[in-house]
Amino acid sequence: MMYPYMTLDDDTEIVHSEMKEDGTVKVYIETPDDKGGFHNATCILPNYKWENIEGYSEREIEYFMQLIRDNAHLIIEFSQEGGILNAANL
Repeated sequence: MMYPYMTLDDDTEIVHSEMKEDGTVKVYIETPDDKGGFHNATCILPNYKWENIEGYSEREIEYFMQLIRDNAHLIIEFSQEGGILNAANL
């Protein structure tokens, strides 16, 4: 299951999985492009392992790396609570 986390001004969607048994959380980033497709990338927390980067520039990935690092503690917390919409402290 993937849970919504954030939508950026350019319609980039950031979603995350539930925490897996091994303690990892998959963060998926997707941005619509001008051709009717999508740019996408996956980051596996807590090791910040990036996979399947398609369509993003190096500068864009650097931005997403910092964004994920700044939000990792929240994403990991929400991954254990059924996403941000189910978080107990909202």
